[in-house]
Parts: sequence; structure tokens; C-alpha cells
Amino acid sequence: MYVLSRFWQSTIGKKIVMAVTGIIGILFVIGHMSGNLLMFKGQEAMYHYALLLRTSMPLLWAVRVALIAAVVLHAVAAYQLTMLSRAARPEGYADRRPQVTTFAARTIRWGGVLLLVFIVAHLLQLTIGAIHPDFTHLDPYNNVRILLSNPLMAAFYVLAMAALGLHLYHGSWAVVRTLGVARPSAHPLKRRVALAIAIIVAAGFMIIPIAAVLGKFAPAPPLAESSAATALATPAAETH
Repeated sequence: MYVLSRFWQSTIGKKIVMAVTGIIGILFVIGHMSGNLLMFKGQEAMYHYALLLRTSMPLLWAVRVALIAAVVLHAVAAYQLTMLSRAARPEGYADRRPQVTTFAARTIRWGGVLLLVFIVAHLLQLTIGAIHPDFTHLDPYNNVRILLSNPLMAAFYVLAMAALGLHLYHGSWAVVRTLGVARPSAHPLKRRVALAIAIIVAAGFMIIPIAAVLGKFAPAPPLAESSAATALATPAAETH
């Protein structure tokens, strides 16, 4: 425990924690985006996606606990590193103009706060269903379609995914730097892999609220009323 405590208290320890939890986050959003794109295959595909998650509950909960721990550690490490950085330059730090930076780097903290708000809202809306206009367990297709057909909610999701894209662009490059895989770059716009990850993931998530608000997802009867759903012995399942 003493070794872990010393590791956490060091600046490099916090950066490594941010890098490792960042990798976990990147892998998760890629997988989650792939699952969400099943919306374009229709209600049945989304139903089987939800059912797969439901029938893998031990693994699903292990993933959830790991993700929650990763998000908490990532956020705490980011906050503490920010405070340490400010304490090291108490005067004139805010006015310092870095030689090499990007919009993603300059907005990383505000984007992170927006993403934390989004994660809480997303869980309440599409996992728990507490703040959803018409939530139905085991029917993620209609849950997503109904929620995101609201232009305000669609705009919120698009904005959050834009923040996610910027976060991924800066974070994925920072990960390889922190872990020593790549050297610092004087050309931030040439980080092609980071840029590709950011664009693919952000666009993959954004296209769903955009399609929903444009009415591209056909209305369907609540799946809970179908024989396939009522035949299930287990209770509800949702996308995470």
C-alpha cells in the first residue's frame, strides 16, 4: 500500500494513471459506438444487443465497475494535476502562451467536465430510465429513438460527442507520450492516428442523434409487448 500511495502522490504516477484509464476509456467508447450503430439495423438488432448484455451480467457488472473506477481515477488525477500545475506557476500562468497547442488541448478541462455531466445524464436516461419520457426495459431502439427525437436532447448529445472527439484527439496522443511510445511533437496537426480515432468515434456517435431528430428511425411497437420479449423469464436489459 505504501508503494501505491507514493506512486499516486507523484506527478508521473498520476500521469500514468491517466494514461492507463484513458486507454480503457478509448477501448470502451469504440466498442460502445459499434453497438449503438446497430440502431441503423433496426429494433431487432438492438434488442439482441441488449439481451446479450443482460445474459452476460457478471461480465457486464465487472466492466461497469472497471469503467466507473477508471472514470473516477481519470477525473481525480486530472484535477490534481491541474492544481499542481497552477500551484507551480501561481503568477501569470493563465496568460502564458504555449508554443505548440491545439484547440483540443486548450479545451480539455472544460470538455472533461461536460463529459462527466453527459455520462451521468446518459446513465439516468438510457440505463436507469429515470429521466426518460417513455422508457421501456429491453427496448433500447425505442428508448434511443424517443429520447433523441427531441431536438434539445439531440443537440446536447451532439455537443457532448464533439467534446468527446476533442478529448480523444488530445488524450490518445497524450497516452502514447506518457507511456513513452512517442516523443513530444512540434506538429500537433500531424497526429494522424489520434485524429482518425477522434473523428471516427465522434462521428459514429453523432450520427445517431442527428438521424433520430431527422426521423430516420421508424417508429416501432414497444418490444415489451411482443411475444419475444414477454417470453423472457429475466427482467429488463439496457444498453450501458
